Amino acid sequence: MSELAGKFSFADLRAARGAGAKTPFLTCYDYTTARVMEAAGVRALLVGDSAANVILGHPSTLPVSLSFMIEITSAVRRGAPLALLMADMPFGSYHGSIDRGVRAVSRMVKLSGCDCVKIEAGPSHLGLVATLADAGVAVIAHLGLRPQSVGVLGGYRFQGRTADEAIEIVKLAMQMEEAGAAGLLLEAVPREVAIAVVKSTGIPVIGCGAGDPCHGSVIVTHDALGLTPRPPKFVPPLADLAKPLERACADYVRLIASGEYPTPQQRYEMPVEEKSKFLELQQTGAVKSG
Repeated sequence: MSELAGKFSFADLRAARGAGAKTPFLTCYDYTTARVMEAAGVRALLVGDSAANVILGHPSTLPVSLSFMIEITSAVRRGAPLALLMADMPFGSYHGSIDRGVRAVSRMVKLSGCDCVKIEAGPSHLGLVATLADAGVAVIAHLGLRPQSVGVLGGYRFQGRTADEAIEIVKLAMQMEEAGAAGLLLEAVPREVAIAVVKSTGIPVIGCGAGDPCHGSVIVTHDALGLTPRPPKFVPPLADLAKPLERACADYVRLIASGEYPTPQQRYEMPVEEKSKFLELQQTGAVKSG
């Protein structure tokens, strides 16, 4: 268990960039896991819309609602009050107009207690980023592979494959900083693109499959713990919890089937006098329906 020195804020993230320190982020979706992660010394958490996949079983991130994301983000906040908490804005919640986006982000910040919000950003979101920044909201602009846009991007393919694509990502990163973005999340791009983004901007850049140039990294926790069937190539295999969990559940099935559980030590017992009285009342017909 690590000793935590107070709340980790966005100012600490910016200071880490200046000092050359790397900030590890993990995804988290519930109170209990958040408590464990904070106790382990994880200072920054992302409540990602990847909950749609790893928690709800959807094939994409698109189905999750704003209310669902607020609910689980507030749960993580309660479990990890000292962590820097980033909340994902789900598909459809910040599109259509700046006013609509501001209302959705305001709800998230007010109701969840998050420290910053992440949006999968394109050029059309520059106005929204600027408006939110003026209102004092720390916005993380998610560039590169944007899972909410897989239909347009042609699937879950790494981005910045060509020189022209790479230039567009770097340009957009610079525009997002100019608009007031507090940080960038760069997903599934070549190392050269990450280097260019880091050199071209002065805000923290969090990588998700973007290599070592970034100031921090985030991965989907379930991928790293062996709980998903096909984790991305950039995810480090931290543990394989699927097999022990399966074995534990199988052991429970065996205990019930064999009659080994529950044992007398695992039952509740009435006081002797009350037990005798209860048995007498049953014999006299006191226990009748109606």
